[in-house]
Amino acid sequence: MDLNYSPEELAFRDEVRGWLRTNLPVDLRQKMESYQELSKEELLRWHKILARKGWVAPDWPPEWGGTDWNVVQRYIFEEECGFAATPMVVPFGVRMCAPVLLQFGTDAQKKRFLPRIYQGEDFWCQGYSEPGSGSDLASLKTRAVRQNGHYVVTGQKIWTTMAQHADWIFCLVRTDASGKRQDGISFLLIDMKTPGITVRPIVLLDGSKEVNEVFFDEVKVPAENLVHEEGKGWTVAKYLLGYERMGTGRIGASKRELAKLKEVASEQMKDGRPIIEDPRFRDRLTRVEVELMALEITNLRFLDQMRRSGRPPGADVSMLKIKGTEIQQAITELMMQAAGPLAQAFRPVDAMDFDHFTARLAPRYCNLRKATIYAGSNEIQRNIIAKATLGL
Repeated sequence: MDLNYSPEELAFRDEVRGWLRTNLPVDLRQKMESYQELSKEELLRWHKILARKGWVAPDWPPEWGGTDWNVVQRYIFEEECGFAATPMVVPFGVRMCAPVLLQFGTDAQKKRFLPRIYQGEDFWCQGYSEPGSGSDLASLKTRAVRQNGHYVVTGQKIWTTMAQHADWIFCLVRTDASGKRQDGISFLLIDMKTPGITVRPIVLLDGSKEVNEVFFDEVKVPAENLVHEEGKGWTVAKYLLGYERMGTGRIGASKRELAKLKEVASEQMKDGRPIIEDPRFRDRLTRVEVELMALEITNLRFLDQMRRSGRPPGADVSMLKIKGTEIQQAITELMMQAAGPLAQAFRPVDAMDFDHFTARLAPRYCNLRKATIYAGSNEIQRNIIAKATLGL
């Protein structure tokens, strides 16, 4: 959709498309298109290709390696990557911790961490959720006590994505339990090799182990790893969550998935004809396609506002998260329906399988159940819109 793109922006889109065609390794693209899990090495391989080009951190200031692209160019780049089936740039370092350091970090923290994040030398994860403290994050209990130039951290984090690969974790911890809950939270950077840290995988419905429990048993963290002020971590956390939610619509990836869905539905038969000709299936398919078009138009409206005003969007950005994740789930459901018996659950995937793509549909369907929960559940997003936008 080319709504209101200038000739310069269209030329930029063509440049990005051409570069991705030339530089995205075929094996990585094929693994992404067939829903295979990528290793840490494969994720970092793509990260470093982008870093060499200078495109791994478009949002950063130019002096730290950013591209100086405007908001529309950044959007075009993200959507073209999704449509081309590139591996994700793992967001915890580049798109979450780094913006926090750029906004709240000391000069020493920026010089220490930002170049290593940019080059993919440090792999990061996020320590926010705890048992009993997910959507109600302010109720977190992991405590940090300051002693002799260190914080001593004790507690547990849960659903920590890719913690098994991480070199560092940024953590919300409680440094004061006496007053208002939000006022006693601080933001710490913790080396995952520190004695006292234990990572235990959580096996998901699809059999993967991408999320983990992380236990802290009197872990000593240097006081200089505190970001912003002690007790002001809630301010940092809210700033970071705004960055997290802007990237959850994944429109380019959904457009690619929708095209693949139509291809599968044109090949799979029901009652002697392709299932795409079944009226009920076509009705559901068209509804998802229309919703995806509406989501793209809404996203472009936000971009136009940002381009005109220079200000980030407000609470309304939660709409992108809600509809984007619902569309992602709907496409996986339709893909399962289109594949029929070939998409049976727990079908083994091995070298002898005649159809690796359909064998991975059920695991992907199970995995995508998380999409409406992460980055703040969609129920919480609706509350945000109701309070901040509608004044309810």
